[in-house]
Amino acid sequence: MTDSASPTSLLGRPCRRQALLTLPAQEAHVSAARHFAADLLETWSVPAGERDSAVLIVDELVANAAQYGHEHMTLLLAFDHETLHIVVTDSGAAVERHRPDIAPDEHGRGTGIVQCLAQSTEIRQTGSGREVRACLSCSP
Repeated sequence: MTDSASPTSLLGRPCRRQALLTLPAQEAHVSAARHFAADLLETWSVPAGERDSAVLIVDELVANAAQYGHEHMTLLLAFDHETLHIVVTDSGAAVERHRPDIAPDEHGRGTGIVQCLAQSTEIRQTGSGREVRACLSCSP
């Protein structure tokens, strides 16, 4: 975990519980981010069903960041008022939506999975890369 970026500034407001993890943008680190999220969400008492969905969202978003990011990727988890905010940033450029050289049954399902599991998603290009946000309702 690192405090190199302020979680408050990424969400625009303070949250009751938040954690930030910065890793090199490499596929070898996706598992570490997934385990970090699973352990943290269990500590925060996020219900098992929502925790499983959140870990799957983290896995998909961090895998994309590892694949398309150039230097580093950051995972922010913020839990406030029964809403879990998952924010993944990377240092990559915009991702091309349609790649004719890749069969549709081999790649490209990750964002669809995230959109099905999350109550809302947002993708923004930033000055230093890309930011993907997903929000998940978590009942007590």
